[in-house]
Amino acid sequence: MKPHVTCLMASSVDGRTLHSRWRPKGTTGDLFEQVHDELGGDAWLIGRVTGSEFAKGQPYPTGTTQRFPREHWLPKRDADSYGVVLDAHGKIGWGRSDICGDPIVVVLTEQVSDAHLAGLRGEGVGYIFAGQREIDLALTLDILNRELGIERLLLEGGGGTNGAFLRAGLVDELQLILCPAVDGAKGAPSVFDSAEGESEQRAPLTAMSLESTRPLDGGALLLTYRIENGRS
Repeated sequence: MKPHVTCLMASSVDGRTLHSRWRPKGTTGDLFEQVHDELGGDAWLIGRVTGSEFAKGQPYPTGTTQRFPREHWLPKRDADSYGVVLDAHGKIGWGRSDICGDPIVVVLTEQVSDAHLAGLRGEGVGYIFAGQREIDLALTLDILNRELGIERLLLEGGGGTNGAFLRAGLVDELQLILCPAVDGAKGAPSVFDSAEGESEQRAPLTAMSLESTRPLDGGALLLTYRIENGRS
């Protein structure tokens, strides 16, 4: 069973998500966390770049004599919520096992080294395998549901990760906090983005229905869209 995937993002009126570039400054406040808490997902998911911002440690040692099977390792299976991070090739040294109390679950490929797995285990960071060389996003969702019972997942960036899920036809809902600010220049990340080689790939999105609009503090709006997908 695929979890219901809600993409939650805050953007300027021109769709950019790098808050430091917005003008006027200070327009988001605690709105993102407020809506995140209200939605109450079983887990939230981010990509490697965003995940690195939460890391407190250094990259793990590159060598070990230990050998580990390429099997899921989930030391905490009864949490109210999980922080899921895509890290296909095992780049992040965490220095922590949770983010704001939510146990970290890293999504890896089977190419990750035993040394990296030893580092994750040593810090109590759970992990799953969702592909041999590249992460299969649909498989990721299936594993999260089967192994941890996740039924509602909040997809929270960055833009490259959001775009990958969108192109895979896996996003069911968009909750967009539209903030009264502008970026107004090239080069900033957007709500949905892609790598250069993926720019011609189109999402199988067939319809977007506006479910609700809600004013938030400071002149922001929360827009809720239901997304319908065809075949990816």
